[in-house]
Order: sequence, then structure tokens, then C-alpha cells
Amino acid sequence: MLRQMNAHRPDDAPLAAFSGEPGAFAEDAVHAYFGPATTTLAVGGFRAVFEAVVARRAAAGVVPIENLVNGTVRENYDLLLEFPLEIRGEVVVPVHLCLAALPGEGLESIERVYSHVQALGQADAFLRTRTWTLLTTYNTAGAGKSIVERGERGAAAILSPRAAARFGLEILADGIESVPENRTRFLVVAAPGVELPAPSPGATTPDGAMRTTLVLGVRNEPGTLLRCLAVFAAHGLNLSSLESRPAHDRPWDYVFWVDLDADAATPETRAALGELGAVTTLVRVLGSYPQGAGG
Repeated sequence: MLRQMNAHRPDDAPLAAFSGEPGAFAEDAVHAYFGPATTTLAVGGFRAVFEAVVARRAAAGVVPIENLVNGTVRENYDLLLEFPLEIRGEVVVPVHLCLAALPGEGLESIERVYSHVQALGQADAFLRTRTWTLLTTYNTAGAGKSIVERGERGAAAILSPRAAARFGLEILADGIESVPENRTRFLVVAAPGVELPAPSPGATTPDGAMRTTLVLGVRNEPGTLLRCLAVFAAHGLNLSSLESRPAHDRPWDYVFWVDLDADAATPETRAALGELGAVTTLVRVLGSYPQGAGG
């Protein structure tokens, strides 16, 4: 059962929760969307972000959903379906990566490289030039913090230059992302009825374009997904993303995540959503929100 939630956050609660340590890219996303003075709550994982918002320890949560190089963050798709939260917005953050270590280290002395699995993948071309042992951590900034706390020699972290400076690490190689235009799209989630500040200027597209995210369940029969797509096409709605995830309550069945370049409040979108009921087993709109600039 979904928990009942108060429509107003406590006055002393931080505005936004994110996964990781200060200096993480998720913190960059919070500041890009809400502003640099935003009060934040750093937690130890994506699930913890959703739990913090549900428990009213933060008004909103900011989580990554898609990277230009590594694709979607599938864990967060599942969490969006599990928790009773709404998507209120999105923000796109440039991802510039560096390799950093304790002062006095050099590239030749490094044996182990720590980072989040997404960051390791985004720096794959650089990492393949060496025979380092790659080790995953829960967060990019956390990888650097751990090296400092342990005083670990022979180790380096892949993280942002801002995080490296924060923890007193020396940058051994900068700009190591495989794609120079690397960036990650983050979602802003909140409980129904909770009021959030407007996005910062420049966080969203100047033309006010909207995106609607929904989840569809279809019968395991030939042509069921095609019938759903035909509904969108008939109403002139463009799909910017289509992702399948296992339906955890039915073995080998799947649900489909759809991003529409549309506002859920328009007559065309409302009509399409109404017609989907006849060809699906589940239709859940998770949010309709302004598109992030650069997304």
C-alpha cells in the first residue's frame, strides 16, 4: 500500500536529496536546477533518495536517468515505478571526468581505479590504454573521498575536477570522458501536492517544451506494442524514448517506459491516454514537466 503523505514539507527539511557525496554530479544537477544556494541532503544510494523524499526528509529528489554515452540508469526506472512520487522536472548536466589521486602519485604508480560503474564506462577509451584494476563504488565523488580517508597509495578515482579539488586530490589526467559532449539527464521527483521552487533560468528549454513520462503494461500477445505506438502516431505524438523493463510481478512479462514530447494537459495527449486503456493492462503517467535545456 502507498503511504499517505502530508502535502507540505517541514520548514527545516532540505530542499533536495541526491545520491553521493558533496561534489558529485548529482549535486551539480541540484544546483543547476534549483540554484547554488539550495539546501541539500546527501544520501548513500538511489533508493535512499526516494526513501528520503517519501519520509519527508527532503522536499525533492534528484536522480540520474540517462547518460549520453552509457544510456539509461535502469535502477531508477524501477524505483520510479515502486515509489509514489511524481516527476516534476529534468535538468541536463555536462559530465567532465578526470583521474585524480593523492598528492605525489603519478600515472605509472597507479594500480587501481575506483569510480561509479557509469563513470568507468564513460571513460572506457582512456581506461583501456592502461592495465589498471577497475573497481566500482556507489558514487564518483565518494570514490575520491574513500581514497583520502584510507590514505590509499597506488589508487586513483574517476570523478569531477570539482570533487577532486574538494578532497585535495591531484589531477593526473583531465578530460578523460570518451565523448567530449558527454552529459547526463537528471529527473526531479517529489510527492504529490508538494510545492517546489521554479527551475533556475537556463535549466529548461527557452521555448517551454514539455515532456511526459508514462509506463505501459501490455498483454504478451503479437502486436500489442504496435497498437500502442499506433495510438501515439494517430494523435501526432512523438516518442523521444522507449525502454522496456521486467514486470516484477509477472515472470518474463515487461512494462514499457515512454517519454513523449508533449504536455499531458493538451487535448491530443489526453485523447491518446484515454485510448491506450483499450490496448494495455497498465497506464501510469509519472509526470509532465518542462524539458531540460540540452536534453
